Formats: sequence, structure tokens, C-alpha cells
Amino acid sequence: MTKWVSRLALGLVLVSMCLLLDAIKHRWYVLDPSSLHELAQAAIASSPDDTAGMIEHIVSNLTATYPSSTIALNTKSSEWVFNNAGGAMGAMYIIHASITEYLIIFGTPLGTEGHTGLHTADDYFNILVGEQWAFSPGQLEMERYPAGSVHHLPRGTAKQYKMHKGCFALEYARGWIPLMLPFGFADTLTSTLDIPTLYHTIRVTGREILRNLFIGKI
Repeated sequence: MTKWVSRLALGLVLVSMCLLLDAIKHRWYVLDPSSLHELAQAAIASSPDDTAGMIEHIVSNLTATYPSSTIALNTKSSEWVFNNAGGAMGAMYIIHASITEYLIIFGTPLGTEGHTGLHTADDYFNILVGEQWAFSPGQLEMERYPAGSVHHLPRGTAKQYKMHKGCFALEYARGWIPLMLPFGFADTLTSTLDIPTLYHTIRVTGREILRNLFIGKI
């Protein structure tokens, strides 16, 4: 009986700590969804029909706006890796990764569709090129997100989505990022078995999280 009481007490303490951390996680956010949406629109305007130019505009603006003592950003824009998740496949360039935020460029010139996943973070898909479609169970008409728009997926919700040929987006998530990683790794472990891609994904993500922790960015 004493053993079970101790386990219950420990469980209650852990749950209380998780609830407390979840209530204050906003204190560690540096990036802002509205500002990122404006940045995506500015990138489209500055480099129409030039995805590489848009990415360069986004990265240069972020590095000029946010000091390296506040947030660590990955400026290696050639550091792309495949991403298979929820049945969809594309490639991503990780601009930022920390415990509570990530910012990536994600897309494919071929087109893809799949499940968004059910996440512990809010996700903002800023469409740079092409178009994204989405729908939730019960919807009889699709949601359409053209270039310049943003698709917000609140945490705890899921949809089917489709990115058409040549679609790329600036994707921002805020919440508990490590809890999203199993979704990002599951297709590799159960389907593609692309171990080199898994290695590079873990290497880059882990490196960027550590770089941010070293400057106090959670």
C-alpha cells in the first residue's frame, strides 16, 4: 500500500510540474506568428517566382532582426534533409530548433499529401510558393491556402493536407517541440528505413537545440 501511495504522489507531482511548465512556456518564445507571416509575404514580394531568393530574404532578415545572444539561427541554407511524416514526403531546411519553437522551410517540387499529425504545438504554415489544401472530418469542401496565406493548425487538432507540385512553405511551430519528434521519425522507422536521413535529421535538430540551450533559449 505504501509503495502505491508513493507512486501516486510522484505521479501527481510530475503532472503538476508539467501543467506548470505548460502554463509558462510562452515566456520562452522569441519568434512571433504575425511577424513571420509578414516576413513571408515580404519575401514573396521581393523575389517573385524565385524560391531560393525568398529563402535568402527570410534568413537574412531574421539574422538582422534577432541578435545571436537571443536566439541561434542556422544560416546554412544548403543543409536540406528529406522529411517523411504522416505519409507525406518532402524536404526541409531547419532554420531554428529549440525546446519550445522551430522554424523550417518545407516543401517539394513534386507534390505530396498526408496526415498533419496530432501535436503539442501550434503550427503555422506560411505558403511561399504553390498552394496547400486541407480538410477535417465532416468538412465537405476543402480549405485552400495560396501563396501569401497562412494555415494555422492549433495544437491538439489534425487534418489531411495536400501540397501541390512546386509548393514550399515557411513552417513555424510553438509549443513542446521534442514531443513532435516521434511523428517525424515514425515513417522512417516503420517504412522508408532511410537511416542516413534519420541520422542527419537528429544531428541537425540536436545541434540547433543545444546551440540555443547554451545561450539560454529554451
